[in-house]
Formats: sequence, C-alpha cells, structure tokens
Amino acid sequence: MPELPEVEVVRRGLAAHVVGRVIDHVEVAHVRAVRRHVAGPADFAGSLVKAAFTDARRRGKYLWLPLDDGERAVVGHLGMSGQLLVQPAAAPDETHLRVRFVFADGDPQLRFVDQRTFGGLAVAGLGPDGVPVPIAHIAPDPLDPAFDDEAFRQALVRRRTGIKRALLDQSLISGVGNIYADEALWRARLHYARPTETLRRPEVARLLQAVREVMAAALAQGGTSFDSLYVNVNGESGYFDRSLDAYGQEGRPCRRCGTPIRRDPFMNRSSYTCPRCQRPPRHARW
Repeated sequence: MPELPEVEVVRRGLAAHVVGRVIDHVEVAHVRAVRRHVAGPADFAGSLVKAAFTDARRRGKYLWLPLDDGERAVVGHLGMSGQLLVQPAAAPDETHLRVRFVFADGDPQLRFVDQRTFGGLAVAGLGPDGVPVPIAHIAPDPLDPAFDDEAFRQALVRRRTGIKRALLDQSLISGVGNIYADEALWRARLHYARPTETLRRPEVARLLQAVREVMAAALAQGGTSFDSLYVNVNGESGYFDRSLDAYGQEGRPCRRCGTPIRRDPFMNRSSYTCPRCQRPPRHARW
C-alpha cells in the first residue's frame, strides 16, 4: 500500500496539473470508487460541476483537493492499487478506470484508476483547521510543520505496545507503513518489538530523525514501486526500492555489519531486522 512518500509524490503532481482548474463534469464508472460518499455517485458527480480545485493537500496517506466554496474538498485514499492519473482526453480509457474528471479548459483529464477497488473518493466538509471532517482523527505526519515531537514522545511511552505497532497507528503518527517503519527502525537500531514505555528521550529523537530521513530519501527517488500499480500522476514509477536497507532484504547482508537480515511474521505481514544491529529486547511486545 502506498505510504507517505508515494502519496506526497502524487500530491505534488496534482498541485502542478489540476489546482486552479474548473470542473466541467465528472463521470463515475464504478460505484465502489465513491462508496465513501454516502449520498451516492450521482450526488458526488453533480456536486462538483463548475467547482474548482484550489489546492492539493495531504495528511499521512490521505489526499484532498479543497474546492473554491471554501467548505468542501474531494478526499481520496489510494488503497492498494489506486492511481490518480493526468491524461489527455484522446488517451484510451484504462481497463480499471473508475472516475473521470473533465475540466472546462479541456485537456488534460484527471482519472482515478483502481484495479482492486480498495481506494476511493468522496466529497466531504472541511473542519476549522482545513482538514476534512472524516479524517480529522488522523495525526499529523512527521514531515508536517504541525507535528509536535514532544507530544508524540509522551503519547508513545503511554501506549505500552511494541514500537512498530505504534508507528503504524495513524492516530499517533500518520503516513508510516510497513516499509518505512522497518527502514526507520533499522536506521535507529531499534527492534520492532521494543516496548514503547521503555524508550528513552534520545531514542525517540533518534527514531523520529530516522523516519524523516528515510521519507525524505524516498521522496527524492519518487517513492517505492514494487509493481506497476503505484505510479505518479504521469504514470511513472519510483525507484526507492533499490535503496532499501531492511525491508524485503531477507538473507542479504546488513549494510552496516554484514549479518544476514531476518524476516519475522508481523500482523499478517512481515518485519525485517538485523539480528545484530537490532537486538530483540528482553521483555519484547510481539
């Protein structure tokens, strides 16, 4: 599933290609793509006619495009296979095209394509802080200027869980998924089962620094693409997967110490660690 760097790459593309443009009409090709819009697909499409996008914003893995009425936004989540593509009208429809935005100024269109239909779009109201109401519970991400390091540390040590579980909790810190959690923990030399209540202030600071470093590095390379499903708005894949130090590296030597990377089952997924650099804690929270 796309994580913060991948979604930020898409947000930047939307900012460049759709902000300021007036919507002529919207076509919903698959009702599941707008299932989070409780009023239904006809209302979703009709409520956007003649509206204009004024910005492209993101919190964690969610995107939203505020509208020019100042009260609403189109909110999107890419799920596992969602793509927001900027395409000329003459381009053939994608096999899994779900929603098409046609603009008053003509080309290019904005298309939402989603093979597995786990993602979706909705029109939602904005809260006082400009964040859509349905995602107000999502915490700021570590690249957001509003992120409070000390508040995060205090909430973290109160959780009494394993550190990786805490990193995946979007109400605590958003945008971090399985890949970048493993990468950040490897950089910070922390095991994923380390109890949060045992973390010292310097360790939390080191972890946050590692999270920010790995996300910045991934952004510089367009995100991580393991298959053709994650692409930016131009259909291009990222290549940060070539720089991964821990995730997916089972059996390969750790770049720091040479010890083979280990894979463990974790929450129906996997965790990758260096057994030497990231020693399991005595009282692990598995």
